[in-house]
Amino acid sequence: MSAELLARVFLCRVVEPGDEVGGRWVREFRVQEVVRRLRDGGPALPGVSDVRWAGLVARARRAEPERDLAVAAAAGARFVGPGDAEWPGQLDDLGDARPLGLWVRGRPSLRMWALRSVAVVGARACTEYGTHVAATLASGLAERGWVVVSGGAYGIDGAAHRGALAARGATIAVLACGVDRPYPRGHAALIGRIAEQGLVVGELPPGDHPTPSRFILRNRVIAALTRGTVVVEAACRSGSLATARAAQRLGRFTMGVPGPVTSALSAGVHELLRGEATLVTDAAEVVELVGDMGELAPPRRGPVLPRDLLEPAARAVLAALPGDRAAGVEEIALGASATRDEAIARLYELRALGYVERHGDGWKLTRQAVMSVRTGRGPC
Repeated sequence: MSAELLARVFLCRVVEPGDEVGGRWVREFRVQEVVRRLRDGGPALPGVSDVRWAGLVARARRAEPERDLAVAAAAGARFVGPGDAEWPGQLDDLGDARPLGLWVRGRPSLRMWALRSVAVVGARACTEYGTHVAATLASGLAERGWVVVSGGAYGIDGAAHRGALAARGATIAVLACGVDRPYPRGHAALIGRIAEQGLVVGELPPGDHPTPSRFILRNRVIAALTRGTVVVEAACRSGSLATARAAQRLGRFTMGVPGPVTSALSAGVHELLRGEATLVTDAAEVVELVGDMGELAPPRRGPVLPRDLLEPAARAVLAALPGDRAAGVEEIALGASATRDEAIARLYELRALGYVERHGDGWKLTRQAVMSVRTGRGPC
């Protein structure tokens, strides 16, 4: 490993994820110079108080990058930093908030998988509707060759990962803790399966635990890593909305799946949709937005009924028949704006198709035809 990457491993123990002051130091002074100053414990670098600098120096004294790399290797993880062949270039859009590096579990290339990826996020305490939609959406994306990215949490995140795995597709879990200690514990088996079939990614070094702020900061990585973010269910204060807002700031596509207007768990999504987010209902609509030119969702149409296939003149005659009684040819012709002979010809066509029947000198809709008008289903 290069001295540059080793220095970044060191800084992962000292600087919190998303710390723009630390990111500015790395950009202005270079990573090895920042490490040298932290180890020497000299005058503070610009942008921090003496108290905060002292805290960073104290953390630097406990940093052991070689040990972190050994622990990660034992867990099947590797460290990927900017400039590495596996580094996803889109993370550079985060500027000074860009991760110092990422710990990665799994065999595939993170850079290659991130090129065609979509984030699916939402509430932890979701409904059955949300779980079903997230799993179906993720499965559809995976079947179309897209990588599903989420946070590995309970609720929508877990449903999205499972949906992608069930379709034998690709999925990435971005954690807010060390990749060697899955969180939440109830998802240990799921995250282990993701590491075998996909990728598990995190900014924090091995053994580190999650905190509320780390969850929020983790969301910027999910947003930057993907072409777009879909929010399935989210209350007004849901952390998943932070992912959507980060995606908007980065110029990524932001999408939302609508839910019942009476559900508080969809209120955040609906507020998002009232802004700049795009409403989507399935994987085809997501791909139409984030995919390449020509990847269009099929047009939405109602079912084609047998009467829809009739000639316009025949439909006009059929529409002219009363639904509750028989009618004479003259009355039908008048209602259809047709001549008597034309009406008779069309009536015999409709009789052959099972729509009408003779009643003495008049014509009447068959029972099946009446039922088709009421239910919207074709009679024959």
